[in-house]
Amino acid sequence: MDRDQAGHVVIGAGPLGLAVVRELRRRGEAVRLVSRSGRAEAPSAVELIAADVSDPAQARRAFEGADVVYQCAAPRYSQWPAQLPRLMRGAIEGAAAAGARIVYGDNLYAYGRVSGPITEDLPDRPVGPNGRTRAAVAELLLKAHADAKLRAVIGRGSDFFGPHALASTVGDRVFGRMVASKSAQVLGDPGVPHTVTFIDDFARALITLGSHDESFGEIWHVPAAETLTIRRFVGLIAEQTHGPARPHRTPSWLLTLGGLFNPDVRAVREVLYQSEKPWVVDHTKFERAFGASPTPHPQAIQASLEWFRTRAS
Repeated sequence: MDRDQAGHVVIGAGPLGLAVVRELRRRGEAVRLVSRSGRAEAPSAVELIAADVSDPAQARRAFEGADVVYQCAAPRYSQWPAQLPRLMRGAIEGAAAAGARIVYGDNLYAYGRVSGPITEDLPDRPVGPNGRTRAAVAELLLKAHADAKLRAVIGRGSDFFGPHALASTVGDRVFGRMVASKSAQVLGDPGVPHTVTFIDDFARALITLGSHDESFGEIWHVPAAETLTIRRFVGLIAEQTHGPARPHRTPSWLLTLGGLFNPDVRAVREVLYQSEKPWVVDHTKFERAFGASPTPHPQAIQASLEWFRTRAS
């Protein structure tokens, strides 16, 4: 993509960023992918740029000519409090300089413990450092919108699965192990309902939000297929892998022990509440505004297994 040509800029070469890139290219859009390394498993037609977006000067250069900026980057869990605010401030400065809109791919940590369906009008009640960071970053972006610095919108999804989604709670410990004919390893109680989001559905929703003026200035939950228990979700995977259908629950004491030595494990423990009681995400607001046709679980699982099998081979 020429630096003077308006187009789409995606920050982050992780699962969500790559999914947004794939969908944009499928639609024939010009795409620039920005990451610290400037390397990614992206289609050949995608322009790759190495930049530290937390540096406003680098962000401004990386976003030249952009129409829409998709902020999909996130450091390791343990580094969120130190790095996410700087990353968002740099993204805001760079997008404002380019006259571009920002679409932020967020999660649900800001809500904290929730009883009943998770809707966009819930207050922020984060329970730990990562949740507080997510809430603060979202507030920072919406304030920039309210101050007319730029136009911004937030799309929030639950635990995602699909190509490149290794670190998710339904990532490598579920799909990677089941492709290898091993039992899935899950957190919390596998018998409670838990919404999971197919990464390609997440990407399509963010692109929809970025292309509708009425979406800006608000938070939206991205569409996901029917909420099932994790046990049932694992069972659907097993129907295609013909392997063990019963998930293995990771003991909480093992996470406590691991957290003594691994800061990322400590960060995961912060949101264990999401896996211990029903975690049902409501996307009615999005559906009423834009329609919703999330990928059925069997089809999304098939696509995910294909990627994990290719990776394994």
